[in-house]
Amino acid sequence: MKKIKLAVAAGSFCGGCDMSIINLNEMLIPIEEAIELVFWQVASDFKFKDVEALEDNEIDICLYHGPIRTSEHAEIAHLFRKKSKVMIAYGSCSCFGGIPQLANPYNAQTVLEAVYTNGYNIDESGPNQNFMRPKSEYKKGRAMTLPKLLDSCLPLTSEVDVNYFVPGCPPVPAQWEILVSVITNFIKTGELPPKGTVVAGDTALCEECGREKPEEIVINRFRRPFEVDPDPEKCLLSQGIICMGPATRSGCGGQCTLGANMPCRGCFGPAPDVQDPGLKMLSAIASIGGAKIEAELGPEGLKKLMESIPDPFGTFYRFSTPEYIIKTKKKVAEEESSKK
Repeated sequence: MKKIKLAVAAGSFCGGCDMSIINLNEMLIPIEEAIELVFWQVASDFKFKDVEALEDNEIDICLYHGPIRTSEHAEIAHLFRKKSKVMIAYGSCSCFGGIPQLANPYNAQTVLEAVYTNGYNIDESGPNQNFMRPKSEYKKGRAMTLPKLLDSCLPLTSEVDVNYFVPGCPPVPAQWEILVSVITNFIKTGELPPKGTVVAGDTALCEECGREKPEEIVINRFRRPFEVDPDPEKCLLSQGIICMGPATRSGCGGQCTLGANMPCRGCFGPAPDVQDPGLKMLSAIASIGGAKIEAELGPEGLKKLMESIPDPFGTFYRFSTPEYIIKTKKKVAEEESSKK
């Protein structure tokens, strides 16, 4: 059996996606003998110069995790795209922007000031009075240029063409069952799924959650998970806990909603028929919030109820804002182009 060359590269990352691969254990046995690992810094001391020396498209499959947060991440993405036949966005950060995109309301300068000027030193001595910032380092008399922090944290598609998407924070073993079959089939036949395939479910998470859902949901008070011991059998949204399940793609097996009795936060990205899950959930919440007691609450009461939702941006757009903005801009550009 011909070996395929596999690379695992990353932008800004926490290590969760790497651990999701390491924790597969025996699931990797079917492809272990058929893969030549050419790059994965967590696994061994690989060097970027070794990748640069490869022929274009010499890497068969590259798993790229983490978003584009610095100029270096963009360079890494372009390097592996050039050297790889197939580029897979692996994990929520690479697919959509992920948790790091929560800093996007602030530009790079504001972020740097928060960390290095207005923040506190590790010895808790107080604000950084010397306004120290990262500087170019010198090694053997040669200046080493530091990466530039970009104003926005973006998904992999913002820089390079992507063949497939594996969402999740991090991806789960069930997705690897599909990936292993894809890789095995590629080794045997050279065939791959249609470009743009999302390795996840094809419905909303609510379809696979399995919790008991009432015919009508009414929320007269929003509750945070730590404020209540949720009934493990009933829909979390019906208990006043905001759950992104109705707008999120299935495929995780309900690891949060069923396994941990916690609400979905949307790490699998939008459900197949949802363009913007944040807007969908906001619309849904507005329709059921204060239902049947609107007259009693009045405009001010309804406003107070909606304002009780903590951190709306982090609640409704925790993982995916950049991806929706990119898609919206692309759609607007296509519409404008069709008018000319």
